[in-house]
Amino acid sequence: MALISAKLADGNYGMDVTDTQGHVMRMDIPTEQGGNGSGFRPMQTLLAAVCGCSSVDIVSILKKQRQQLDGLEIDIDGQREEGVEPSLWKAIQIEFRLSGNIDPAKAYRSVDLSLKKYCSVAETLRVAGAEIAFRVILNGEEVKIQQD
Repeated sequence: MALISAKLADGNYGMDVTDTQGHVMRMDIPTEQGGNGSGFRPMQTLLAAVCGCSSVDIVSILKKQRQQLDGLEIDIDGQREEGVEPSLWKAIQIEFRLSGNIDPAKAYRSVDLSLKKYCSVAETLRVAGAEIAFRVILNGEEVKIQQD
């Protein structure tokens, strides 16, 4: 069980969310919506969770394949449904930038496996209707893999 506690901490909407280990994350909404803009928007935390979830998978897969990962950066963006409540993520684009002595096919495959098989957060978003697209950049060059 993953117990999370939330407490109003900043203005009308700012919440400090704490886990059982004492890690704290601030969530808020933008000032134009009445908040203080002092933390992640709640829907942004879903995108952040994809980054965290997939990074764990990618590092683990590459370690098992004895690839030398020196760096991993992820940029994620998305578009939400318009004119409906709740407004879910409908399209998500992710760019994975890896560096190190890594076979390009293994770099691509680690990302593909994460997003399509192992990452529970990505699957949760996909089941909710989001389309997830990704690019893999290895040592500054885009990895292009031909799909069957």
